[in-house]
Amino acid sequence: MKLKPNEKLDLNYILKDIDKYRPRRRGWTWRKGTGQKRKIGEFEYYETSESLKQSQPLPAARSFGNIDPQPDYVITTEIASGRFEDDIRRMRMAAWHGADHIMVIRTAGQSHFDGLIEGTPQGVGGIPVTRKQVRAQRKALDLIEDEVGRPINYHSYVSGVAGPEIAVMFAEEGVNGAHQDPQYNVLYRNINMIRSFVDAAVAKKVMVWADMAQIDGAHNANATAREAWKVMPELMVQHALNSMYSVKIGMKKENICLSTVPPTAPPAPCMRIDLPYAVALRELFKDYKMRAQMNTKYMESSTREATVTHVLNLLISRLTNADIQSTITPDEGRNVPWHIYNIEACDTAKQALVGMDGLREMVQLKRNEGELAEKVRELKERAVLFMEEILEVGGYFKAVEKGFFVDSGYYPERNGDGIVRKIDGGIGAGTVVEREEDYMAPVTAHFGYNNIAQYDEKAVDNPSSLISGSTFENPDKIIFIDELDENDNVHKRLEETKELRETTKIKPEMEWMGDGVILITLFLPVEERVAEFAALEFGKKMGLEDVEVIHKEVMQEAEGTRIELKGKVPFTIDTAELDIPPKPEVMSDDEIRKEIEMEPMKIVAGTVGEDEHSVGLREIIDIKHGGIEKYGIECHYLGTSVPVEKLVDAAIELNADAILASTIISHDDIHYKNMKRIHELCIEKGIRDRIMLVSGGTQVSNDLAVENGMDAGFGRGTKGVHVATFLVKRRKEMRNEN
Repeated sequence: MKLKPNEKLDLNYILKDIDKYRPRRRGWTWRKGTGQKRKIGEFEYYETSESLKQSQPLPAARSFGNIDPQPDYVITTEIASGRFEDDIRRMRMAAWHGADHIMVIRTAGQSHFDGLIEGTPQGVGGIPVTRKQVRAQRKALDLIEDEVGRPINYHSYVSGVAGPEIAVMFAEEGVNGAHQDPQYNVLYRNINMIRSFVDAAVAKKVMVWADMAQIDGAHNANATAREAWKVMPELMVQHALNSMYSVKIGMKKENICLSTVPPTAPPAPCMRIDLPYAVALRELFKDYKMRAQMNTKYMESSTREATVTHVLNLLISRLTNADIQSTITPDEGRNVPWHIYNIEACDTAKQALVGMDGLREMVQLKRNEGELAEKVRELKERAVLFMEEILEVGGYFKAVEKGFFVDSGYYPERNGDGIVRKIDGGIGAGTVVEREEDYMAPVTAHFGYNNIAQYDEKAVDNPSSLISGSTFENPDKIIFIDELDENDNVHKRLEETKELRETTKIKPEMEWMGDGVILITLFLPVEERVAEFAALEFGKKMGLEDVEVIHKEVMQEAEGTRIELKGKVPFTIDTAELDIPPKPEVMSDDEIRKEIEMEPMKIVAGTVGEDEHSVGLREIIDIKHGGIEKYGIECHYLGTSVPVEKLVDAAIELNADAILASTIISHDDIHYKNMKRIHELCIEKGIRDRIMLVSGGTQVSNDLAVENGMDAGFGRGTKGVHVATFLVKRRKEMRNEN
């Protein structure tokens, strides 16, 4: 199957014969063509990768030939809707916007599962990782990466007490990257520390076989710390512990990625705090990859605020370096994981990174003197001292028992509020058992002693040869389990949305097919609490269901509050019943300019009758607003409240090619009466067959304008290019008619 840009992804095809699907590759893929200058459109870029075969450029790209330069960093989008079939559609959208690292978040509860689950119960803020879900999404990504022309890395989490089992399943199913950090289990999931590190050894060994990229979980310290900027030395220690543990198990350093998160956000002086940390981290761990993630600890429900923080974090990436640029969704603070915010986050990363292309060619960090140098040295010293103290007290486990980690003190200060775990406590305590001396397992990615030689010396480096290959070599040995839940499974969900997928009926959506969710922004001239409950009432009176305020922001205590409201519409519409006029053809700026150079054009314009509105017409005319002047059209603006007679007389006197009449006031259909009068005056004065008549205004429709004698009418949303295109094309038509 080959995807077509104008056709939806067929979920039934993805699920068909899913039990027989085999991943076509394994291992992580970095972007190609980085580190070289390239010409894209009119510009030269220093820090890009190969362009995509098909993509969705940034909106402003319209002015630059629709170029879509791709940054040199891998771009992550994190998906967590809880329905894998809808996540697949989101993956495709994200890939078109430049994402090549699709990270599917697991549910928090799954960290405590003691085995690999099957079935598809819906997640909240994540999705249970099942073989079917992983297989379906990897199969879909195979098609999507062919469509955009770039390999796409698929990623999830190897954590919890089922970590080794999940790692095996990921290796079997072609997952390309995963979070794996035993400290995460200990500190944030209260899994027994011995069990966590033993499991990690096994899981990491499996990831080594699959050539997966590993991302650690150190950033969770500054996401949970009371004052995140105080844990910077600890973050570096956590990175060191997990990275070296992975190296000792056999993982290549180029597959080890440090999850670095700037520890502050505005209004703190974040650059002065975050940049030294970023520099220190990259210097201490220069042999490893950097996965830069934005700060989410201080994220409130304002998407504007989150986006500004994101851009500042991206600036740090450009001033230092990153190999993977995570995005998070800018609505993280309000827990609404919607399609649009995944895409916005990808576009923010792409726009900011490309916009800062070559920045380091022009600016240089004051690395050897001043505040930056002092802070970098101080952070390194604190991190080294922290590690030395861990060794002094008897190692990592003892340090955790003493509450060294996520303490709100700036090391070496301690406030005694760190996370405390006991070596003999937590989930899975006492479940690690020493193997028998003659233990043997005929499996591929094995950690620990295996005693293969006593059974077959030829199989020492390939234990699975004893059983004609394990599931890694022979995927036909995998036992595929389909849905277990009779009521909550993908087939039932697809049946519920069948009408929306297979007919012309549609419904708004933000997260799942047919969820009916819409977002409304209101400004209410009352204080915050009154505004919140008034907004809910407005939503109900508009007929919305499940109305909820997801953002409120005081503009000024006495004057008003901004509210963002979500709700559900309880109906569908049929697009087959819509009266949709053909999309107007818009010429390029160069085409229009060339036509005007070959044959100059002159127009007269004004707001007619007793109408004093001028803004709309000036935006159509003025070069500052992208108006028709920029194409070289000679414009004579007569002002507001211009009598129609004066407009026609001026056109005759100037020998104009067109009259542009703006009209906003519409009572008693005065706008259409004025159009008709202009048309009649042009006939009376003998110029109608050689002049173009164009009207515009918020209440103007093209059909009624033409019915009243105009050549065209332009309504709300019209730009100068629309009017210029019409004038050029209509003039040609009139020449042919005459």
